[in-house]
Amino acid sequence: MSTHVQTGPRVAALVGPYLSGKTSLLESLLHITGDAIRKGSVRESNMIGDGTPEARARHMSTEVNVATTHYMDERWTFLDCPGSVELSQESRNSLLVSDIAIVVCEADINKALTVSPILKYLDDNAIPHIVFINKMDAANTGVRETLEALQEVSERPLVLREIPIRDGENITGYVDLISERAFSWNENKSSDLIELPDSVREREQEARTELLEGLADFDDNLMEALLEDTIPTSDDIFDNLTRELQDNLVVPVFFGSAEKDHGIHRLLKTLRHDGPSVDITADHRAIDTSGGTMAQVFKTLHVGHAGKLSIARVWSGEITDGMTLNTERISGLSTLLGQKYNKLAKAVSGDIVGLGRMDSVATGDTLTESGGTRDWTEPLKPLFSMALHTKHRGDDVKLGGALSKLIDEDQSLSYVQDTSTGQLQLWGQGEMHLLIAIDKLASRYNLEVESERPDIPYKETIKKSGSQHSRHKKQSGGHGEYGDVHIDIKPLSRGTGFEFSDTVTGGVVPKQYIPAVKTGILEYLRRGPLGFEVVDIAVTLTDGQHHAVDSSEMAFKKAAGLAMREGMPGCQPVLLEPICQVHITLPNEFTSKVQRLVSGRRGQILGFEGKADWKGWDDVTVQIPQSQMHDLIIELRSMTLGIGTFDWNFDHLQELSGKEADKIIANRSAN
Repeated sequence: MSTHVQTGPRVAALVGPYLSGKTSLLESLLHITGDAIRKGSVRESNMIGDGTPEARARHMSTEVNVATTHYMDERWTFLDCPGSVELSQESRNSLLVSDIAIVVCEADINKALTVSPILKYLDDNAIPHIVFINKMDAANTGVRETLEALQEVSERPLVLREIPIRDGENITGYVDLISERAFSWNENKSSDLIELPDSVREREQEARTELLEGLADFDDNLMEALLEDTIPTSDDIFDNLTRELQDNLVVPVFFGSAEKDHGIHRLLKTLRHDGPSVDITADHRAIDTSGGTMAQVFKTLHVGHAGKLSIARVWSGEITDGMTLNTERISGLSTLLGQKYNKLAKAVSGDIVGLGRMDSVATGDTLTESGGTRDWTEPLKPLFSMALHTKHRGDDVKLGGALSKLIDEDQSLSYVQDTSTGQLQLWGQGEMHLLIAIDKLASRYNLEVESERPDIPYKETIKKSGSQHSRHKKQSGGHGEYGDVHIDIKPLSRGTGFEFSDTVTGGVVPKQYIPAVKTGILEYLRRGPLGFEVVDIAVTLTDGQHHAVDSSEMAFKKAAGLAMREGMPGCQPVLLEPICQVHITLPNEFTSKVQRLVSGRRGQILGFEGKADWKGWDDVTVQIPQSQMHDLIIELRSMTLGIGTFDWNFDHLQELSGKEADKIIANRSAN
C-alpha cells in the first residue's frame, strides 16, 4: 500500500436515509477505536450517539451526534447525522465542515432513490464521499444489483472497492480489489486473512478490471498502461484512487454490517488512507486559511447550566481556552463524545471543538482573532406549521426566549406572531420536526405548550358600492359626544388594499376630526361583516355635521365605525381565501401522481418541466388554497419515498363562495 497517508485531525460525516444504520455504524466505529467499551444498540437505547431524551424516546437521531476518537494515533471526529428528511439541516451544516462523507444505505434497489438528494448535495458542494452498503448480513439484494441502482441516482461514477465472498446465501467475507487479498469476517472482531477462494477468482478479475477502467477515465497514465496490458502496481492504484476520491471524481463503494462490525475495520483503513486532510479540504472549498487562527461554527447547543456551546471546525491555527475570537472570550474548550464533554487544553487545525459561552456567536459564523463573518448555507425554507400557546398563562413571556434558543440550535425552525390570526406559529420541516421542538420546550425549559392547526388568514371584501349616513350621539351630563358622517364605500381591484379620501367642504367636518374618521374606519376593517379583515375597498368621507361643544375626535371615530357597521352589509361582502404558488420537486416516476394530489386539495396544475441539473427529477408548478397546504408535505413525502419536497409563497386572494365559505364564516362567528 502507498505510504501517502494523510495526517492531522480529520472529520467524517455519516449521512444516509432513515433506518439505514448510521448510528449503529458510529457505535461500531467507536467500539473498534476503543471509545465504546461495550457496544450499544438502537433497541436498548444505550448508544453513545442518540443520547438526548428526544432521540431515546423515538429510537432515532434527532440532531447530529459528535464523537471524537483516535484510530492508529490519528484523531478523527465522526458526525452522525439524522436520517429523517425533516432534520436534514443538521446534515447540511455538518457536511460543510467535513473532509469526507460516508453515505450509508441498505442493499435494497427499491430504496436507492432515497439516497438521491444526499448524493446531489454532496456533488453540488464538492464533498468527497464513499458509499457503505450496510446490513449485508440480512440483505435480499446483491452488491452488484445495489451498485447499479445507486449508479442511476449518482452523478459521479461508483466503483466497487471489494466483492463479497459467499457461503451459499450468506456473505462470509470480501476480496480487496486493489491488494487482491481475501478476508473472512469475524463477528465483532477483525477479519482473518485467507486464501483467495477459487469460487470468486473469475469475478474478482472482472471486478478489478472494472475498477481500473473506472479510475483510468480520470488518469491518462493509467489508461495508457491498461491499453498496453501493463499491470499497474497496487501503490499506483491506491494513489490514483486517493487522488480521484479527494477530487470528488469517483465514489468508492464498500459493504458490511455495522451491528456485527463486518467491514468496519476496512472502512476505517480506507478513511485513514484516502480521507483528505483539513488543508486539502480548505483548498478545495476556497477557504482562505492564510490569516492565522480561523474556525467555523456549524452547531450550537444550549447545555443547561453550562450555558451556550458553539461547536466549530478549526480550519487553521490553534485555539486555547480564554482566547478571544470575534470579540468573544472562550470560556472552556472541549471535545465531544456523544453527550460527554472532555476538557481540552488546545485545539489545532482540523479539530472539531466545543467553545464555551460565546453568547453572541451563531451557527455559520467564521471565527478569527480580528473578527469574522457569516458565510453559510441558507437554512431550509419552512414547510409545516403549528400554532402554539402555553398551558400556563405565566409562561407566555419566557416562551419567546426558549424558542429563540431552539432556533439558535436549528436554523430550519422559525416562529412568527401572525398579525392576521393573532397566533404564534412555529414553522419547520414537518410534523415530527415540530413535535421534537415541543418536547425540547418541555424537557429543557419546563414549558408545556399546546399545539393546533394554524388558522388561515382569510380576508373579505365587497362586490358593490354603497353610501351610508350615520350619527353617534351620546349625552351623559356635561359635555356629550356628537359626530355625524356621510361616507361612500366602493370596491377596489384585488391587491390594492385600502384607500381613504374626503370631499368635505364648508367645514361641516372640521379638518382636525378627519383623521379620526379614518382611524374609526381602519379599526372596523379589522373585522368586517363576515368576521375577517376587510381589504381592497375605498372609503370617501363626503359630508357630515359637528357640534361646537360635544364633537371630538373620539365622537367622529365612533361615528365612522358605526357608518361602516351599518353600511358594509349592504355592499355584498364576499370571502377571500389566500392562494399559494407551489413548486413541487420530485422524481419523475412520481410526477403522474401529482394530479390527484393537487385536485384533491382544490388546486390547479400550471405546468411542469425537468428540474435543472437534477437527472430524473421534475418541477411541477401548481396553485393551491392555503387552507389545503397544512399537511401537503406529509402526503407528498408519503407518495415519493420521503424525498419529494416543495417551495411556496403567497400568490393572491381569491373569492370563495358556497358551502365551504358558509362553513368558514359560521366557524368564525362562533369564535
